[in-house]
Amino acid sequence: MGKRDKKDEPAPPSAPFHNPFAALAAKREELPAGTVAAPRSKPEPKGPARAVVRMERKGRGGKEVTVVEHLELPAPQREVWLKALKNSLGCGGVVEDDTLVLQGDQRERLPALLEARGVRKVTVG
Repeated sequence: MGKRDKKDEPAPPSAPFHNPFAALAAKREELPAGTVAAPRSKPEPKGPARAVVRMERKGRGGKEVTVVEHLELPAPQREVWLKALKNSLGCGGVVEDDTLVLQGDQRERLPALLEARGVRKVTVG
């Protein structure tokens, strides 16, 4: 095999090729006061007041599941929450009565996800 010839590589351009909004930055000062909207802060998500997370093995053939209780959500909301938690954790799960049952021991990862969804107090047992 022979040696490859080294070719001079072009230098990267110092500025973008074409920025259609570059001229607008200078016109910002010409705008009347109060037309530029200030960024709004997101309202804090409202969720259940508390949740109890515990691991359970009895009556499940020795398999570990994580049970989330005391969410006090309506039935359609429980389904939405379960789907979001299953996608975030990468596990299976089901709604049993008023509890969410997730496959595996998820006690370490679950409290952060619940707090992000607006649960104010998460008790891990």
